[in-house]
Amino acid sequence: MERVVIIGLGLIGGSLGLDLVGQGHSVVGIARREETAQAAVAMGAVTEAATDLGLVAGADMVFICTPIDAVVATAAAIVPHLSPEAVITDVASVKGELVPAIEALWPHFVGGHPMAGKAEAGLAVAEAGLFQGRPYVLTPTEATNPAALERVRAIAASLGANLCQCSPPQHDRAVAWISHLPVMVSSSLILACQEEADPAILALAQTLASSGFQDTSRVGGGVPELGTLMARHNRAALLEALTQYQQQLEQMKMLISAEDWDAVHNTLTQAQAARPAYLI
Repeated sequence: MERVVIIGLGLIGGSLGLDLVGQGHSVVGIARREETAQAAVAMGAVTEAATDLGLVAGADMVFICTPIDAVVATAAAIVPHLSPEAVITDVASVKGELVPAIEALWPHFVGGHPMAGKAEAGLAVAEAGLFQGRPYVLTPTEATNPAALERVRAIAASLGANLCQCSPPQHDRAVAWISHLPVMVSSSLILACQEEADPAILALAQTLASSGFQDTSRVGGGVPELGTLMARHNRAALLEALTQYQQQLEQMKMLISAEDWDAVHNTLTQAQAARPAYLI
């Protein structure tokens, strides 16, 4: 069994720890706050925990589960403590700028992104089996050590995840469409509704909101810090996706304005036919 260190004990780090502890791995957790470290031990997400990054010494594998903007700095901070063959991987939802930066720091790094989550954040909502049946993307490059890649692949597979492999730029373009764009669209939908000038109509709309609105607004009601980091660190790909989406909205607006109901029907039919390909 591996000696695994998880840095960042939030939803992803905690859920990862629950699965790995359950498999019999020795799992060390590192958190920013002592209370979080103690809570992780108490819930069985790790076998030991503290706030000292020096605990990575002796680790076979290190998962960096911090927010996106702290991943590279965390990698730089732990490098002096690592054993020569230790593998570093991460779980960040952006890869293009992170992977080359960490590869320059450590030869055994493998970019990773388990695509599982919740609207809520934090260790308290961590759960075993979170990654079961969900995509887990690995983003190796020409510089990636094959043995390190295989070790990360093996652990990801043990979580019951569906493994996927692509380059860092490909990853960022794809997640801009299916993860980052929906957050911006969903939050914009909520704020557009809030623009209703008549308080009585707004209150009625809120009362009538059912599953359709709940489904389309869910990710817009998520953690603002995460959405901001998505936009900041995947800016180019997200802007391209937003532009394409805006063009689709303008096209639909034009068809409705022209009362071209056949074209509206054809557009909705195309969307209906395309949707199953995006469902797991």
